[in-house]
Amino acid sequence: MNQTLNLSSGPHVRDAWSTSFIMKMVLLALMPATVIGILTFGLPALWVVLTSVLTAVGTELIYDKLTHRPDTWKDGSAAVTGLMLALTLSAQAPLYTPFLGAVFAILVVKCCFGGLGKNFLNPALAARCFLLISFPNSMTAYGIDGVVSATPVAELAAGQAVNITSMFLGSANGVIGGSILGLLIGGLALWSFDVIHGQIWISVLGSFTLFMGLFGPKGFDPGFLLAHLCGGGVVLGAFFMATDYVTSPMSRLGQTFYGVLIGVLGALFRIKGQAADSFSYSIIVANLFTPLIDTYIVDKPYAFRKRMIQRRLEGKQPFRIPKPVVVLTGIALLAGLALSGVYSMTKENIDAQKAAAAAKAYQAVLPEAASFEACTEQLAALNGEVYGEGYGRVYIRDALIGKDEAGNVVGYAVSVSSAEGYDGNVTLSVGVSPEGKINAISFTELHETPGKGMLCGEPAFMDQFAGQEAKALILGTDIDAIVGVTITSKAVTNAVNAGVDFINTQLRGK
Repeated sequence: MNQTLNLSSGPHVRDAWSTSFIMKMVLLALMPATVIGILTFGLPALWVVLTSVLTAVGTELIYDKLTHRPDTWKDGSAAVTGLMLALTLSAQAPLYTPFLGAVFAILVVKCCFGGLGKNFLNPALAARCFLLISFPNSMTAYGIDGVVSATPVAELAAGQAVNITSMFLGSANGVIGGSILGLLIGGLALWSFDVIHGQIWISVLGSFTLFMGLFGPKGFDPGFLLAHLCGGGVVLGAFFMATDYVTSPMSRLGQTFYGVLIGVLGALFRIKGQAADSFSYSIIVANLFTPLIDTYIVDKPYAFRKRMIQRRLEGKQPFRIPKPVVVLTGIALLAGLALSGVYSMTKENIDAQKAAAAAKAYQAVLPEAASFEACTEQLAALNGEVYGEGYGRVYIRDALIGKDEAGNVVGYAVSVSSAEGYDGNVTLSVGVSPEGKINAISFTELHETPGKGMLCGEPAFMDQFAGQEAKALILGTDIDAIVGVTITSKAVTNAVNAGVDFINTQLRGK
């Protein structure tokens, strides 16, 4: 007979619902969104889901056998992790991404930290972030019926209109688990059975909406706020990721604070960040704060916090910051100092390389120029603000007049930057002849997706601008957009149009 005694301090909580039962309920709650995703995206979505779930379960099974642990894969938590990961992926994702992601989620994030209940990050989200960093190109290949294009959230960031109804139903371009209807059905069912906590998902959605309304570009416009709520994994994260028992706080007040932190960070990343699908990072960051929240926000029935605060106010118990927080803060400070030092040492070389790249671009668009004269007064009048109207977030960075050896004007060149590229800023130089013709364009900054947005830097696209009249060019009429690269094509065309307008109105006087 086993004589081992299990000693632990009270209180001892008992519940009729086992881990296996809860995991089965979560799986059932995810089924509506999963089925809609498979019906929308077809067999590719099914293969991604099967690969992720089977790999997650298989990884935990193999780990249990190799380490002689109980068969924890039977509790269903690995299947939930695999399914959640699959729902955050595109149906166009290569099958090695759900495979590697599921292995990372189970083996590294879960098993290596002691198994279920010991992981400090949500395994599915940690795996998604790992894949975004490791395979950015594969993770941003969104499409339906083989046609790859930007997600609705990316289109929103570029100032384009989106179809909210298709986003709500799950028929819009994006991840497999993008159906808000399916997620709400499952999430509200879990809440009604008290499987997940309302303090978390309500505070996440509420704080996200409030922050977007206060600091977003369109205020409390209902269509704008609904579009952002329906895209970018906000609902999936609020109902199924943020509410994970292991990585969320225990107290109700702590859960509310935790949810507000996620919502505010998610909105901040959405407004100021470059990536359209950055909501995952807000939950991961909040996961790291969970131990700190549980340390200082404790449920009142345990009678700890009141006595602790009273003793601290009396000076009998000083405030103590947890050691891991001190260590992590020190590491962050050292890393910041190291990066600052490296930047200071390389700043001159970086500036010289940028100047050389700019000079090369100017020479490419005005090959007959022997020298360039800077137009400082015209640039100063812009005050570094967005140029004109109808071009999006476009900035004029530099303006020059090209002259030959005799001092005759041979053309005009400007450096223009658009902040509405798919993966960041798009900066180019455009040259215009004295006769009012576009000589050429030349990129100095283009970091779009290889094989997609980077095609805008190929001669087949760039040469379309050469010889055009120096006027507002229309994408689709004067310039052919690259198939599936509408956002980058539009950003480039808008930048050229803004540069041409500045040359005509400020340099040529037309």
